[in-house]
Amino acid sequence: MENFAEPARALVAQMTQAAAAAPDRAVAFQGAPGANSHIAAVEAFPDGLPLPCFDFADAIDAVRDGRADCAIIPIENSLHGRVADIHFLLPESGLVITGEHFLGIRYALMGQGPLSGVREAMSHPQALGQCRHWLRERGIAPVAYPDTAGAAAVVAERGDPTLAALAPPGAAALYGLETLASDIADADHNTTRFVVLARAGHPPIGEGAWMTTLIFEVKNVPAALYKAMGGFATNGVNMTKLESYQRGGSFAATEFYADVEGRPGEHGLDRALEELGFHSKWVRVLGTYRRARARG
Repeated sequence: MENFAEPARALVAQMTQAAAAAPDRAVAFQGAPGANSHIAAVEAFPDGLPLPCFDFADAIDAVRDGRADCAIIPIENSLHGRVADIHFLLPESGLVITGEHFLGIRYALMGQGPLSGVREAMSHPQALGQCRHWLRERGIAPVAYPDTAGAAAVVAERGDPTLAALAPPGAAALYGLETLASDIADADHNTTRFVVLARAGHPPIGEGAWMTTLIFEVKNVPAALYKAMGGFATNGVNMTKLESYQRGGSFAATEFYADVEGRPGEHGLDRALEELGFHSKWVRVLGTYRRARARG
């Protein structure tokens, strides 16, 4: 709790106490109260008790340790790409993906002085990236901070009229700041996708078609990825996301993160996974869950 700026600590303490009294209803999120992840937690779990955590690892630990029933983590944004390295965070955590949630993103610039006097805007690097054109046009320099609402708490604590925060609009009232500009975004489609993480055996949330998330490493032979992907095409399985990443500083062993439509037990996906396994060193399913939004 001491990692949060002083204006946020009373709210964090209050929410932490409520979650501790009913951990089966607690939903861990990264950031200070008022962050986009807090909003997503409330939307996805209207009867839940949001539990603020300073970073992603803390949110995952809260679930693993039983202090929260689940965590909601942002993993990608329509404007600025990857948010959390879920393929690094999740495999060793013992948690699985049990759901997803999409949140439309809009920011406000908030501070203690007039907009004309603002020289710097503090926020999460994702938020700064999503509003970079707006900031550049007004000559406002970006200042990175671990989360959006936490930046608002820091601005309230410092009392510097040249420093503002870029955060969800509700954070201004939480931390006693003036709203200097509203509805800031570089594109109307600005949306963040969140995944819900829970302990193994937790039932998937929501209704609708199924999604499966997996990671894998193909064999180091020519056209290995092409061959591995062939099973999805020939079995009619739609792959909605494929992203490469490297682990342990190696430039030789490339691993992949993928989202596909369907779930194990369906004939087409089972055949595709079988073929993927044949051409890969290993395959690991991170979770099967209900699709929150149709792709395409």
